Amino acid sequence: MKKILYILPIILLFGCGEKIDTTDADIVHLSMKKVTDVIVHDIFSPPVASRIYAYTAIAGYEAMQPSNSNYQSLAGQLTDFTEVTKPANNELSYELASVHAMLTVGKALIFSEEKIEEFENETYAKFENSLSRAIYDNSMEHGANVAKHVLAYANTDNYKQTRTFPKFEVNLDAETRWQPTPPDYMEGIEPSWNKIRPFVLNSASQFQPDFPTEYSLDKSSLFYKELMEVYNVSKNLTEEQTEIAQFWDCNPFVSTHKAHLMFATKKITPGGHWINIISIAARKANSDFMESLEAYTLTSIALSDAFISCWDEKYRSNLVRPETVINKHIDEDWLPLLQTPPFPEYTSGHSVISSAAAVALTTIYGDNFAFDDTSEEEYGLPVRSFKSFYDASAEAAVSRLYGGIHYRPAIDNGVTQGKALGNFLTGKIQLKSGISEQ
Repeated sequence: MKKILYILPIILLFGCGEKIDTTDADIVHLSMKKVTDVIVHDIFSPPVASRIYAYTAIAGYEAMQPSNSNYQSLAGQLTDFTEVTKPANNELSYELASVHAMLTVGKALIFSEEKIEEFENETYAKFENSLSRAIYDNSMEHGANVAKHVLAYANTDNYKQTRTFPKFEVNLDAETRWQPTPPDYMEGIEPSWNKIRPFVLNSASQFQPDFPTEYSLDKSSLFYKELMEVYNVSKNLTEEQTEIAQFWDCNPFVSTHKAHLMFATKKITPGGHWINIISIAARKANSDFMESLEAYTLTSIALSDAFISCWDEKYRSNLVRPETVINKHIDEDWLPLLQTPPFPEYTSGHSVISSAAAVALTTIYGDNFAFDDTSEEEYGLPVRSFKSFYDASAEAAVSRLYGGIHYRPAIDNGVTQGKALGNFLTGKIQLKSGISEQ
């Protein structure tokens, strides 16, 4: 039988006077929050951010997993992911190893490494002052080995290759096709994201949704009615609908133009919002270190595969945004409440990824898990309360109609797409031992 040395909890002073101990799950939440802060600072697009979150969480989970026989490795469960070498010496702090693996991977996948390093130095000092040199070194070695393994895995997902792929070619003569939108008329981001290796999906197109409504400006057509719904809703927004749209905006780069001045506002991505919801749920449920990692890992994988699935459809259907059609054919002065993001309309990314995340979190914490979502407080928006993860995901989905950037089918079919993907994924991944495949 393996001997595992469990380090007794040692109370530490962490951050701004917050008292935690070395086995406290708050270290996990603070580490992931630091990764989020750097993602915001570096302005990563939503799909790329989801990739960063997934590999960071996987590294933390795999480093911690050997300490708990109730959980099993992701080796053989994720596409092409092989077994991680177990630590040679079990006299270690798995918590330190886990945090080290997370931060090492997170730092390798962002740009502003120095911002992670500051947090690393502070965090490791707390452990170093409370552990023997041998245990500290063993822990750091295990964490580094896991991080190296996960980064090697990440290096084979085709991400680097897609950096050199051709940019998306816009056909300005095709009215039905997506065109860049105001105010910056940015090119379509990540048109080759469906070439990224999924973690669990058989292919990017596995959950391809129904076709979007056929484009038509005939006033009796279904498409025209869907178009006018966007226009009329935007003209008659209630205070509640406005708050909902702004709360779930999660646009990592909103540019504002005033005369000759232009400035940008940076915020969390849609996936980053759900990463923060994980910390809210885990803290409310008093999840320990391992269960918190379980929540981050399962949900971040769901988010990542959901972006691959959604982006596959976006650039296949390549549907024009409401803003383009309304400005050209209905009202040239109309502006949506939210800034239209730079990629095709169908399906709604918020709908797909939020639904997939809700399935993952419900698998862990159950349905009817009520929570107060404080994710947007740091951006000046009030708390919103939800009865369940599905309740939150439904609001995230419809927020895109209120924001004026999606037709109804992109929302409804996106929800269906995300739920189907989430159910498939949670049926395939078994984190807790002894749980049969659904």
